[in-house]
Amino acid sequence: MALTFITGNKKKVEEFNASLAPFKVEQLDVDLVEIQELNPHIILKHKLQEAFKHHTGEFLVEDSSMYMEALGNKLPGPLVKWFNDTIGTQGLADVAKNMGNPKASAKTIIGYAKSPEDIYFFEGTIEGNIVQPKGEYKFGYDPIFVPESQEKTLSELKAEGNFNFSPRGLAVKQLKEYLEKNNYGI
Repeated sequence: MALTFITGNKKKVEEFNASLAPFKVEQLDVDLVEIQELNPHIILKHKLQEAFKHHTGEFLVEDSSMYMEALGNKLPGPLVKWFNDTIGTQGLADVAKNMGNPKASAKTIIGYAKSPEDIYFFEGTIEGNIVQPKGEYKFGYDPIFVPESQEKTLSELKAEGNFNFSPRGLAVKQLKEYLEKNNYGI
């Protein structure tokens, strides 16, 4: 039995399936209305409410953020997609370089809803540094984010099939443990 992942982003579905095996995720391609807010928990709760308008039964939604120490650990935050769309990963790398502080953190929160009253959250956060863009896996901030204790960007790691060092990978790992513990699909 596959879990429904409500997202318009195929790359996220690929990452979930790579990290969640033997569990499988199927995409329900709906771009949910996403409010502009700095608190990712508020964004995710709103996404869940929107998702219930499109699907009955169990499903997943997700939101990712990246916080630059040079910007007070507040930005770009959950607005990272819009920063990427406007100034790009090169622009974000330039901000870190010009402000003299490459430190950053990245966070992914997954919402797993069994019903409107039965919702679980799984969160992955990693610390790292912003660098000049590297890697062929061009997705979000991955080309400029190097996790602590690593020498490669998330883009380079994911191109090798290694999703374990990403915040999404950590959140999916928690979700997988929950599904195994609760005998999902058995």
